[in-house]
Amino acid sequence: MKFAFIILGPFDHTTDRAAIHGDTAQIVGVSTLEEACQAARELAESGCDCIELCGAFGETGARKIIEVTGNKLPIGYVTHLPEQDAVYAAAFSKGK
Repeated sequence: MKFAFIILGPFDHTTDRAAIHGDTAQIVGVSTLEEACQAARELAESGCDCIELCGAFGETGARKIIEVTGNKLPIGYVTHLPEQDAVYAAAFSKGK
């Protein structure tokens, strides 16, 4: 099974990519939802079986990726437990 993780942040989607285990696991950095859509299409066309998204995409972003990949492969997105809301807020507010 080939799978990928798309992460949203200050990345260049053309160069911020990595693969391990004979390209069966990939990570792609993108800076916008539009770039994520493009990356997801490319991944799907290259035989990726599953795409996981970082939590920054949320449900709306996940639905958009499902749409652009034709709902033909599993798309998930990272979430966390509510009791860690403060921990996440503190971690992701650093450097802003």
